[in-house]
Amino acid sequence: MDEFDFISKIKPNRIFQENVKVAIGDDAAVYEPSVHKNQVVCVDSMVEGVHFLKTLSSPREIGYKSLAVNISDIAAMGANPIYYLVSIAIPSSWEEHELLEIFKGMQELAEMYQMDLLGGDTVSTADKLTITVTVIGEVEPNVLTLRSNARDGDIVFVTGNIGDSSAGLAVLLDQVAIEDKKNKNYLINRHKKPIPQVKVGRLIAKLERASLNDISDGLASELHEIADASQLGIEINEIDLPVSSELLLLKNFNDINKWILFGGEDFELVGTTSIESWTELKQACDEQMIKITKIGLVTCSHSGVLLKRENQEVIKLEKSGYNHFNR
Repeated sequence: MDEFDFISKIKPNRIFQENVKVAIGDDAAVYEPSVHKNQVVCVDSMVEGVHFLKTLSSPREIGYKSLAVNISDIAAMGANPIYYLVSIAIPSSWEEHELLEIFKGMQELAEMYQMDLLGGDTVSTADKLTITVTVIGEVEPNVLTLRSNARDGDIVFVTGNIGDSSAGLAVLLDQVAIEDKKNKNYLINRHKKPIPQVKVGRLIAKLERASLNDISDGLASELHEIADASQLGIEINEIDLPVSSELLLLKNFNDINKWILFGGEDFELVGTTSIESWTELKQACDEQMIKITKIGLVTCSHSGVLLKRENQEVIKLEKSGYNHFNR
């Protein structure tokens, strides 16, 4: 494979953002920041054997998810994603047509948000495929949906359903058997092709104040980050946690609570806001048919995160979830 020929094949044939002055083709890209907007930047890496397995996901699915996880971080800042850059380290075990499919998977998602690929880097490696994606977004200067923004008495909310992605991974790994093909495909698709919650992130950006996290490492872990940053406690109710009907069919499995609370990679948004702003947000989401659920409250009476079980038992949730340095 010729590096320069490969780059020419992944070069976009159109530009969405008019602020792009120089795209792929020079040593660096050039874009003009929008007036009265703050720049929001995030970067994530996906490593073969750690974040994906070639035997379980197609190259296009791998590409899609590698961009999706970054867009989700942008959504958690209430911002719009507009640009992305890709650095890819390629071992000899991957063919050119597979690599092109990875970029097509990213392009599929990028077109949904009218994001432009500005460049990146392509290198060879002796080991596993590694994809590092940087996403740049923009947001109004007054919008800061920081983890430290939670206040005593705030409503704790979450978008969509939680636990599906982790259950989908268990299905892929043959840890769970599902006979119904439709339910099986739903859970697997939730793991392979998560939908970044940009739209609801933009609705939350309109509120007077909110804290936000995207659920990458598990609900309990993300709640702990908000509680710790705000120096407050959080109490959530098991009965209020939004769970899909497909996941509920697996309720006889002991792992279901583990998937819901600690599984991660749902890439939904969890956050807090005032009671008044919650009413405003819930109405806006209902009007746009976006699922969002109140799951608890922020409190100054304790630190950490507590879960009230359906039997009224209250337990402390540990800060457990995926951790690259604790595997």
